[in-house]
Amino acid sequence: MRVREARPGERETVEGILDAAMLQTGEVEVAIERGDALVAVEDGRLLGAVILDPKPGGFHVDAIAVRRRRRGQGIGSVLVEKASQRGDRLTAAFDSDVRPFYEALGFEIRAKEGRLWGVLE
Repeated sequence: MRVREARPGERETVEGILDAAMLQTGEVEVAIERGDALVAVEDGRLLGAVILDPKPGGFHVDAIAVRRRRRGQGIGSVLVEKASQRGDRLTAAFDSDVRPFYEALGFEIRAKEGRLWGVLE
């Protein structure tokens, strides 16, 4: 498996992966154009995607998802690792059910505006 920037022709597939995880983002096309959408690929098939929003000094995880049958195999972790290499700081807002995922990746977590907020520096 490798991680690379998503290509314009992959927009619908990326959106499908996010939709299947019940995540909504209107920024997929823009993120792909900016080079801020990363995908995990194996044998030509997209397994997961992370959509990044540029912020001063780093990026914010707008959305991250992995195909249901491939969850729990470290794909999301690799996507976050690659995203964190793009800047000095990576942030994410998320619900408590995915807190263990972000904690395992080393995010410092606190409550913010009814959700959890993670920072990885």
